[in-house]
This record gives sequence, C-alpha cells and structure tokens, in this order.
Amino acid sequence: MKTVTGLYDNYADARAAVTALEDAGVPSSDISLVGRNGEGETNAGEGAAAGAGIGAVVGGAGGLLAGLGMLAIPGVGPVVAAGWLAATAAGAAAGAVAGGAAGGIIGSLTSAGVDEDEAHVYAEGVRRGGVLVSARVNDDREDVARSIINENRAIDIDARRAMYREEGWERFDETSPDLTEEEIARERDRARNYRPL
Repeated sequence: MKTVTGLYDNYADARAAVTALEDAGVPSSDISLVGRNGEGETNAGEGAAAGAGIGAVVGGAGGLLAGLGMLAIPGVGPVVAAGWLAATAAGAAAGAVAGGAAGGIIGSLTSAGVDEDEAHVYAEGVRRGGVLVSARVNDDREDVARSIINENRAIDIDARRAMYREEGWERFDETSPDLTEEEIARERDRARNYRPL
C-alpha cells in the first residue's frame, strides 16, 4: 500500500479530490480528510457534519464526506475530520497525552509512509487553515491517486515549506497556540499571494 497526500487551501478543492478518488474506485475507508473548522461557511450540513461549519461545502454529500466529525489535534486545534487518518491521529493524540508518544497527525502520517519532513509541513498547513486529503492505495493505483490529488489544485508542498521557513518556522510544534479565525484568514491570504524570495 502507498499513501498519497495533498494539502489544499480550501474545502471545495479538497472535497473535489475526495469525490474524484471515490469515483476512481478508492474506497471511502481508505481516504481521509482533515481540516480546520471555519472558512466562514454556514452551519448547513447534515448528519455528522452538522455543526462542523463546512455544511455549505459538504451539503448532503455521501461517501467519506458524510462521516465528517469534529476532533481536536494537539497543536492544530479543532478540526473537521473523517477517515482512517482522523481515527489514528485522535488515537495517537490520546496516547501522546497519556504516555508522551510522538504526536497525533505527524505520527499518523509517518506511520502510513509519508516522509517526516513533509508530514510536518502538512500538519502546519492544517494548523494554518489548510485541508489535508490522504488516500491509501495499492501500489498499482498510486499514479492514478497522485494525479487526482494534483489535478484538484493541491498546493506545492515545497513552496509552502519555503513560505513557512522564510518566517523562521522549522517544524510543526504541537504546543503552538491555536490560531484564531482572523489569523487563519490572514494565513490563507498570505498563501494565495505568496511569491518566493
């Protein structure tokens, strides 16, 4: 199995990637979505997505998106999440609190085969308002999944890492304070307008 992951600047692009992965035959149980609550959407969702703040984007979606729920990840804050990554991140976070284990989202991504340096950028991206989509696929489906992730406007992970490092960031720190909605909005604007030095 391979894990293919993409970070998106908004829920609409992440939702499109999830839907395309499901349409390509990737089971919902092998896809995950983790994103900060908010983005100014109204509370119009159904089922588990109700109260998540992304109802306008999710609507009455089926598959993975129908299972969205809320959880808190240390250093990221409250997130809307569904899928295997959300379950393992929540379990790892509980273990970290109880026994000092390496934290939720980083440990979950790296144990699924994601490069540790990239996992730190993905976690920081979610903390700053991004939406993470991750799919576990058979080796022969990796190229298809990667193509779907990229075709739906996944951010360039190297450019995002460079943007963070320009301000002195080194690694995701789960002891970082939660960002306010205003700070997240500023981060999203900054990411949209970023041009490398």
